Amino acid sequence: MRRRPSGSAAEDEGEDGFSAASSTVASTAASPVGAQEEESQPDPDSAEESAKRQPPQRFGGKKVERVSGTEASPAASLRPWEPPTSTTASSGKRPKGMIPLAREIAIDKMPDPRVHRRSRPRSPWLCSLATLLTFSTTAVVLFTIVRSFLVRHLDVKGCRMPRMHPAYAELVDFDTEHTRFATKYSLYLYREVGIDDDDLKVSGVPVIFIPGNAGSYRQVRSIAAEAAYYFHNVVQHDPAAIEGGARSLDFFTVDFNEDITAFHGQTLLDQAEYLNDAVAYILSLYHDSRRSTRDSDLPDPTSVIVLGHSMGGIVARTMLTMPNYQSSTINTIITMSAPHARPPVSFDSDVVKTYKRINDYWRHAYSQKWANNNPLWHVTLISIAGGGLDTVVPSDYASLSSLVPETHGFTVFTSSVANVWTGMDHQQILWCDQLRRAVVRSLMEIVDVNRPGQTKLRVDRMRIFKKWYLTGMEGVVERTLPQKDPTTLLTLEDNSNSIISEDTRLTLRKFGQSRKPRAYLLPVPPQGGKKFTLLTDQRIDAPGESGKLEVLFCSVFPLHPGQSATLFSMNMDLSGDSSGSTRLACKNAATDVIPLPASTRTSKFPFEDTSPFFYLQYDLEDIVEHQFVAVVDKAVDPTSGWVVAEFTDNAESTIRTNIGLAQLLTVGMRMKLPSTRPMMVDVKVPALHSSLLAYELTVGSQACGDGELFTPLLRQYVSDPYESKYFVNVRQANINLHGIAPFMPPPLKARSSGNGLSLQFWFDPTCNASVDISLKVDIAGSMGKLPMRYRTVLAAFPLLVVALVLRTQFSVYDSTGVFMSFSEGTDLVIKQSLPIVLLALTFFSVSLARANSEPPKSGMTFNFLNWRENATESAVDFTRNDLLLGSQDPFFWFLVPLLGLVSAGVCVAVHYITLIITHILATIYGLLTTRPGWMRNDDKKRVAMAFAPSSPRRRIITTSILLFFVATFIPYQFAYMVACIVQIATCVRALHYAQETRSGAHFNFYNYVHSILIVMLWVLPINLPVLVVWVHNLAVHWLTPFSSHHNVLSIMPLLLLVETLTSGKMVPRLTTSLRYVTNTLFCFLAIYAAVYGVTYAYLLHHLFNFSAAWLVAVHLSNSTFSLSGLSRMLEGEDEADEPNKKRP
Repeated sequence: MRRRPSGSAAEDEGEDGFSAASSTVASTAASPVGAQEEESQPDPDSAEESAKRQPPQRFGGKKVERVSGTEASPAASLRPWEPPTSTTASSGKRPKGMIPLAREIAIDKMPDPRVHRRSRPRSPWLCSLATLLTFSTTAVVLFTIVRSFLVRHLDVKGCRMPRMHPAYAELVDFDTEHTRFATKYSLYLYREVGIDDDDLKVSGVPVIFIPGNAGSYRQVRSIAAEAAYYFHNVVQHDPAAIEGGARSLDFFTVDFNEDITAFHGQTLLDQAEYLNDAVAYILSLYHDSRRSTRDSDLPDPTSVIVLGHSMGGIVARTMLTMPNYQSSTINTIITMSAPHARPPVSFDSDVVKTYKRINDYWRHAYSQKWANNNPLWHVTLISIAGGGLDTVVPSDYASLSSLVPETHGFTVFTSSVANVWTGMDHQQILWCDQLRRAVVRSLMEIVDVNRPGQTKLRVDRMRIFKKWYLTGMEGVVERTLPQKDPTTLLTLEDNSNSIISEDTRLTLRKFGQSRKPRAYLLPVPPQGGKKFTLLTDQRIDAPGESGKLEVLFCSVFPLHPGQSATLFSMNMDLSGDSSGSTRLACKNAATDVIPLPASTRTSKFPFEDTSPFFYLQYDLEDIVEHQFVAVVDKAVDPTSGWVVAEFTDNAESTIRTNIGLAQLLTVGMRMKLPSTRPMMVDVKVPALHSSLLAYELTVGSQACGDGELFTPLLRQYVSDPYESKYFVNVRQANINLHGIAPFMPPPLKARSSGNGLSLQFWFDPTCNASVDISLKVDIAGSMGKLPMRYRTVLAAFPLLVVALVLRTQFSVYDSTGVFMSFSEGTDLVIKQSLPIVLLALTFFSVSLARANSEPPKSGMTFNFLNWRENATESAVDFTRNDLLLGSQDPFFWFLVPLLGLVSAGVCVAVHYITLIITHILATIYGLLTTRPGWMRNDDKKRVAMAFAPSSPRRRIITTSILLFFVATFIPYQFAYMVACIVQIATCVRALHYAQETRSGAHFNFYNYVHSILIVMLWVLPINLPVLVVWVHNLAVHWLTPFSSHHNVLSIMPLLLLVETLTSGKMVPRLTTSLRYVTNTLFCFLAIYAAVYGVTYAYLLHHLFNFSAAWLVAVHLSNSTFSLSGLSRMLEGEDEADEPNKKRP
């Protein structure tokens, strides 16, 4: 017989099944460079001698005998190896506990080895050129994405640090008599040292702060401290505010022991239940005269204000859906960086189901026709998002457009808030000094202790919130001027030359040049289609203030003598000594002033601590009842300052472009603004609405000389959600937005076609020079927008590739008897099936995007009230963007092949990393183990070493104990992690024995367990979050078992499969139609991972678990099970001690 130098006795004596299958695979797949094959014909004489030495054996219940010169069965040459010359073998016995590796192989199904040539097993380290190119491309793409995410289109951080002196008083009376979670959670009352009283008596309006995922109760300190100082230094000294119901705020905060709510839905529900109990307890404090110092004439509070951060905002909304919620105890909720629209991760089924239940409750409540049927009619919900700097929760998820109508809430970004004008990360949004001032002032203004709810009416609350959080230029912001009565009597001398001619711009470069107050009158045009704009660097005075500038909207009012003092609170007489005069009844416009960031030659950022610009903007419909706009220069001495005011046509100030994404991507957008343009120009680009793209804007310079009033100022904005960004002294700007994002549910009210990106410019009109503007897509910068929107794709899409590889491996194994390596399977998938699958998924994504972009069918419309009466207009499918990559625009068809390619490359990387680790561990294992004494080395052969597992009795007992703990105490995710560790050990042992024996059967088994390990490693991240929550609960001594994740069937098949593999049993081949079941299972897993994996990632575990159940059934198909055999196993008898008995 001809032998290879590294060949084994097992190869020479009958492991031809490996050779036959290897040649078959070699014929169907390209062989890697460097692969070698040797041909060898079986030696009949050797086979005859071997047959004589072996007694008749039984395989699969059939007696197989070897006859000299012939074979009784093609599978006879594939019998399990037994040492031919050792004493143990000749006596028909083997060492106790040593179980042959390939016992479970369906030997009678193996092909005839005589008709195939023998080849060496392919090295698992080799890969094809296609795999290498895939990995290289993935590395380049990932490097570009990560670099763009870290260094390109980053918003500048502009928050200032606050100061506070916090103290926390624990309310120990809130114990187990009030809530069942008293031993796990705690309630505190915040006190600012030096401001608040030292005792624990409440005196103001209750506000409860809810920390977010792994958040601390101490995070309340910045906002609570600002509230204490603002009331102490300002509000309590304002009689009008006190009379209007303003009081101090009592901040309560909850210690959740840094619970991880984002990963566990039951923890979220537990917190909501505890908080409802806490609200009831807090309100009871105000009813107790011993615990409260409130005025007895005031009504007792019946509701609290809720302030939630991150997942705390979701807990706040959950409170209103819980059984222990007391009606109307919450009427105002303000959330910061809260993912309202969808869960941050979908690894836990409870989180996904809880989100769905909460959102469905809110949507159903606001779809009611009558207010009496809406349990949330009195609730206002404000969502504040940090923008691009928040890398913990995508700010797109903070949108409320799919949950709450505009009459009850809205979403706003911190960069839109006046005098904040900066983005914030996930933690900064809590302590940013500029934002906390705006939040506290809005809360103080909505408070009204004269009402039991402690706040103003919902309509008034919404008006106040819009005033404090929106820019003032949004269409939903109401102007106060039309609702006012004239308060100022302006008296001017007759025949005054202060009236500016119509269509003439008013420009003042200095104040006080007349050495006396002077009014400039701009006539209000009679026709529509115009707007009034005014910009100045000076503060616009309210009635009674003594600044430089006041703006009045006036009408001629012929008064009778003696009536001015009774009809008007202010009398401004600018007639001088003139005998004749004109009297105007005027309204002051100070309440409608919009602050803008100052833009000068020295300006760098909008959030700089400098005096802002002040801006007024009215549509002609808002001021048509007036005859003049009076710009009053009240300075009596020459002083610095400027003001520009004008009436402009809407057609001149608003430019709408019809450029599409494709054209913008190829040639960009260029326009030239004429020199006679208005001061404010609004450029609308409706096609730009995606959160996945970034842009570069260039503004040409204009020659103004030394007389320039201000440098160009830019406001980038979208109206859904309300996001505005300012760029001062703009020359170049990086434009990115939070518009239409992947996986986001559609809004309750359909978006209009013009809700794209808008660029609002303010130019110095005195320069009288044209300006060039160009806008183009920044491809490299757009790559950095993918991680936040598609970060969970890497937990789902790689399973598409892995499942396809397993399908290929099992298909080849069932046909040839060789279980190819994962590397070889990956090569075949990348060359054959993956391109076809990605092409099909690409067409599917395009069809989905087109279907989702169509308007709702008319037949789906409900007969509800119109939108302003707070009812949805049509039935909306809020899950229509859950599939695949959640794209709503066919333009992004390329994301499917791109992310599929990246996933394939990542799978290759994980595979080789696993190879490195297992080879290192196998080497260590080989050094720590000794060779059995019965092995022969004198003939330079290495025989097939036996896989030496623990006894069946021990495995059964261990598995049963683990399943018992899963059913009672530990979550099944813990058992899954244990299974992964055991599978790694099995893989290491299988690799060690395959390297020692160079046996085809052992390499088959190693490739099999390695592939199962790869799938388990990809499913592991889906199970880790819940495991982390469970470990955290143990760390805080909360030993109450989860009320979820104890389903034994969710882990039993996987445990049985892993335990079966520890015995060294190779999965039997399926040559019947049952092999299509394996194929179908892994195909279904692959397609589900791609289509639903991102939205419902937790189901990937259950699908793999179902596949494992099928593999266990296949393993048991060649085993004979009986109660007597199970009894012997439990009694500790090893089947090796009874060689004459049939082994199951």
